[in-house]
Amino acid sequence: MTSHSEVDNDRGCLRLVLAVPLTLLTLVAAYSCWTALTIRPSGPWDDDAHAGIVLSCVLTIGAAGAVAVLWLLPSVRRIMGWWWVSPAVLLGVIAAIRWVTGG
Repeated sequence: MTSHSEVDNDRGCLRLVLAVPLTLLTLVAAYSCWTALTIRPSGPWDDDAHAGIVLSCVLTIGAAGAVAVLWLLPSVRRIMGWWWVSPAVLLGVIAAIRWVTGG
Protein backbone atom coordinates (compact mmCIF):
# COMPACT_ATOMS: atom_id res chain seq x y z
CA MET A 1 0.00 0.00 0.00
CA THR A 2 1.29 3.47 -0.80
CA SER A 3 1.52 6.18 1.77
CA HIS A 4 -0.34 9.44 1.53
CA SER A 5 2.81 11.43 0.70
CA GLU A 6 3.56 9.25 -2.37
CA VAL A 7 0.06 9.92 -3.71
CA ASP A 8 0.59 13.66 -3.23
CA ASN A 9 3.93 13.41 -5.05
CA ASP A 10 2.22 11.68 -7.97
CA ARG A 11 -0.39 14.42 -8.09
CA GLY A 12 2.35 17.04 -8.20
CA CYS A 13 4.00 15.31 -11.14
CA LEU A 14 0.68 14.87 -12.92
CA ARG A 15 -0.17 18.52 -12.30
CA LEU A 16 3.15 19.51 -13.85
CA VAL A 17 2.53 17.33 -16.91
CA LEU A 18 -1.01 18.65 -17.38
CA ALA A 19 0.12 22.24 -16.87
CA VAL A 20 2.21 22.13 -20.05
CA PRO A 21 -0.63 21.85 -22.61
CA LEU A 22 -2.92 24.11 -20.58
CA THR A 23 -0.23 26.79 -20.37
CA LEU A 24 0.77 26.51 -24.03
CA LEU A 25 -2.83 26.74 -25.22
CA THR A 26 -3.43 29.72 -22.91
CA LEU A 27 -0.35 31.45 -24.35
CA VAL A 28 -1.62 30.83 -27.89
CA ALA A 29 -4.98 32.28 -26.87
CA ALA A 30 -3.29 35.30 -25.26
CA TYR A 31 -1.17 36.05 -28.33
CA SER A 32 -4.09 35.64 -30.71
CA CYS A 33 -6.31 37.82 -28.53
CA TRP A 34 -3.62 40.49 -28.34
CA THR A 35 -3.35 40.38 -32.14
CA ALA A 36 -7.12 40.69 -32.51
CA LEU A 37 -7.17 43.71 -30.21
CA THR A 38 -4.23 45.52 -31.82
CA ILE A 39 -5.17 45.17 -35.50
CA ARG A 40 -6.71 48.43 -36.65
CA PRO A 41 -8.31 48.62 -40.10
CA SER A 42 -7.46 51.68 -42.17
CA GLY A 43 -11.10 52.01 -43.14
CA PRO A 44 -14.23 50.04 -43.92
CA TRP A 45 -12.66 48.96 -47.19
CA ASP A 46 -9.70 47.25 -45.47
CA ASP A 47 -10.83 43.64 -45.90
CA ASP A 48 -7.41 42.21 -45.05
CA ALA A 49 -7.42 43.78 -41.59
CA HIS A 50 -10.97 42.59 -40.96
CA ALA A 51 -9.97 39.08 -42.05
CA GLY A 52 -6.98 39.23 -39.68
CA ILE A 53 -9.23 40.23 -36.79
CA VAL A 54 -11.62 37.38 -37.53
CA LEU A 55 -8.76 34.87 -37.86
CA SER A 56 -7.22 36.01 -34.57
CA CYS A 57 -10.58 35.78 -32.81
CA VAL A 58 -11.20 32.29 -34.19
CA LEU A 59 -7.75 31.14 -33.06
CA THR A 60 -8.32 32.60 -29.60
CA ILE A 61 -11.72 30.99 -29.23
CA GLY A 62 -10.37 27.68 -30.54
CA ALA A 63 -7.44 27.63 -28.11
CA ALA A 64 -9.68 28.66 -25.21
CA GLY A 65 -12.18 25.97 -26.19
CA ALA A 66 -9.41 23.37 -26.28
CA VAL A 67 -8.34 24.37 -22.76
CA ALA A 68 -11.93 24.14 -21.53
CA VAL A 69 -12.50 20.74 -23.17
CA LEU A 70 -9.24 19.41 -21.77
CA TRP A 71 -10.18 20.64 -18.32
CA LEU A 72 -13.64 19.05 -18.53
CA LEU A 73 -12.07 15.59 -18.51
CA PRO A 74 -12.73 14.17 -15.04
CA SER A 75 -9.12 13.10 -14.47
CA VAL A 76 -7.87 16.59 -15.30
CA ARG A 77 -10.52 18.34 -13.21
CA ARG A 78 -9.52 16.31 -10.16
CA ILE A 79 -5.92 17.53 -10.41
CA MET A 80 -6.22 21.04 -11.87
CA GLY A 81 -8.33 23.76 -10.29
CA TRP A 82 -10.70 26.05 -12.16
CA TRP A 83 -8.14 28.89 -12.03
CA TRP A 84 -6.09 27.02 -14.66
CA VAL A 85 -8.94 27.47 -17.13
CA SER A 86 -10.26 30.90 -16.23
CA PRO A 87 -7.58 32.99 -18.06
CA ALA A 88 -8.14 31.12 -21.33
CA VAL A 89 -11.92 31.32 -21.01
CA LEU A 90 -11.70 35.05 -20.27
CA LEU A 91 -9.54 35.53 -23.37
CA GLY A 92 -12.09 33.58 -25.41
CA VAL A 93 -14.88 35.85 -24.17
CA ILE A 94 -12.84 38.96 -25.01
CA ALA A 95 -12.16 37.60 -28.51
CA ALA A 96 -15.84 36.81 -29.03
CA ILE A 97 -16.77 40.35 -28.03
CA ARG A 98 -14.12 41.76 -30.39
CA TRP A 99 -15.39 39.57 -33.21
CA VAL A 100 -19.00 40.63 -32.71
CA THR A 101 -18.27 44.33 -32.28
CA GLY A 102 -15.50 44.96 -34.75
CA GLY A 103 -14.62 41.86 -36.74
